[in-house]
Amino acid sequence: MKIEFTPGGLDRGSKFYVAGHRGLVGSAIMRKLESEGFTDLVGRTSAELDLKDREATFAFFAEVKPRYVVLAAAKVGGILANSNYPVDFLSDNLRIQVNVLDAAREHGVERLLFLGSSCIYPKLATQPIREDSLLTGHLEPTNDAYAIAKIAGILQVQAVRRQYGLPWISAMPTNLYGPGDNFSPQGSHVLPALIRRYDEAVQSGAQSLTNWGTGTPRREFLHVDDMAAACLHLMENYDGPDQVNVGTGTDVTIKELAGLVADAVGYKGEMLWDVSKPDGTPQKLLDVSKLESAGWRSEIRLADGVQNTVEWYRSNRSQLRG
Repeated sequence: MKIEFTPGGLDRGSKFYVAGHRGLVGSAIMRKLESEGFTDLVGRTSAELDLKDREATFAFFAEVKPRYVVLAAAKVGGILANSNYPVDFLSDNLRIQVNVLDAAREHGVERLLFLGSSCIYPKLATQPIREDSLLTGHLEPTNDAYAIAKIAGILQVQAVRRQYGLPWISAMPTNLYGPGDNFSPQGSHVLPALIRRYDEAVQSGAQSLTNWGTGTPRREFLHVDDMAAACLHLMENYDGPDQVNVGTGTDVTIKELAGLVADAVGYKGEMLWDVSKPDGTPQKLLDVSKLESAGWRSEIRLADGVQNTVEWYRSNRSQLRG
């Protein structure tokens, strides 16, 4: 039976499950929901519930019966991790998504938001990238396995809408950063990797620091607290089959980003670039007109967000993995 979607509000007292609530995005969504007055939030660590385990996932949904779900659980990583472990990124993410989406449908989840990634779009997509660029060209080879898994998630949400009439939606964030990020040398994305390396250079008194690539690729960065706000806004105000890009609509070069990080940590040494290392996609800027038409735009400036993230990292680095 089709559930009629009425924009304007989710019931703050209903059970709300955030899959991946300890991760960068999931933890920010939990903070946002708490601040917005949701009183029945549910999360499970991977030790408590392995979402790759289909039987365990179905048993969880049967017991908890959440009304709302955000699927933020995923195996994620940077260029190095994606290049070295494509099987893991494809297999783990496909299993997580299929299990959660199937169990959510079976047990009557009313409103679900699936989170993907801007890497779903073709490597050479026209900039800024519109939602209808999906499946129009070749993917970036360094993270194609992860991208294929996320594309499968979008299509499954669309299929659920067509076959069962459920008002589920998908959101595709740009590069995210902020408190709770992964700062490990092997698994981090570019911004937390730069923060860690530049902070360590300050501590060691290094006079120079070498970064990967040419520094010329352009990237868009969205603070994870902005992402969380966008997720709630979309769940309350958007209902459509197409994925929604979530970003700022502006980008910077990696070299400019490194300069912002250097300023934030107080690094005064020389910045060098190893051009033998891969750059990845030359530019990845999202067209956010659909998001803005839905009534939301980002608020946190990149310089302010980088400073905030550096402060969080320095307060928590002794407890961080790696």
